[in-house]
Amino acid sequence: MANIKSSEKANRQRIKRTARNVAQKTAMRTAIKKLRAAIGAKKVKEAQAALASAVRAIDVAASKGVIKSGTASRSVSRLTVAVNNLKA
Repeated sequence: MANIKSSEKANRQRIKRTARNVAQKTAMRTAIKKLRAAIGAKKVKEAQAALASAVRAIDVAASKGVIKSGTASRSVSRLTVAVNNLKA
């Protein structure tokens, strides 16, 4: 346990940031799972709507620094290709 005032504050900040990052990452993963479920069920309209929300969640997570920008762009690319193949 921290004994110094500044390290106690740093610990409180770490806890808040971690909770915020976990919530952001969970929201992103949930959106991706919904999209993959729609792709698996071959529901084109539902997949397109889920793609929009998944891309938004991934972009927000990347902009907040929860995931790296390269990881975000790779995920968006693969999900978009999957939805486009579903339409074809």
